Amino acid sequence: MKILALTAALGLAGTAAFADDQMKTPMVDASDQSVANGVVSADKVVAPENGWLVVHRTDSEMAPGPVVGYAPLRMGETDDVAAILTEEVNPGDMLMLMVHSEAGGMETGKFEYTLGAKEDGPIKPDGKLVMKVITAQ
Repeated sequence: MKILALTAALGLAGTAAFADDQMKTPMVDASDQSVANGVVSADKVVAPENGWLVVHRTDSEMAPGPVVGYAPLRMGETDDVAAILTEEVNPGDMLMLMVHSEAGGMETGKFEYTLGAKEDGPIKPDGKLVMKVITAQ
């Protein structure tokens, strides 16, 4: 009987922890960093569903531009997400690290987004992009 009660309690604790991850506000935390190693990292990402951390070029107008890197994301909170750059980024370039969905594509686990497409597109809770702009060093 004690084992059953312990198992039930652990199950509820696991469910509560999962629910807590679900309830966290989606966000990207990152800072200016060197891109000399061909990688851009976010210190922490909170995603409401499985998807992608996508690295867009941007500028002072803060509009998302072409994709220059991406990494898969798990639903919930993930620390130290590294996206390998797919093209050269120079010191001083502004980059927008954005959470995208896995929804709408033809294949699960394959990043299919192109600028303006619906496949694997940006997640927009309350109509706002989940992103952080940094400057490459």
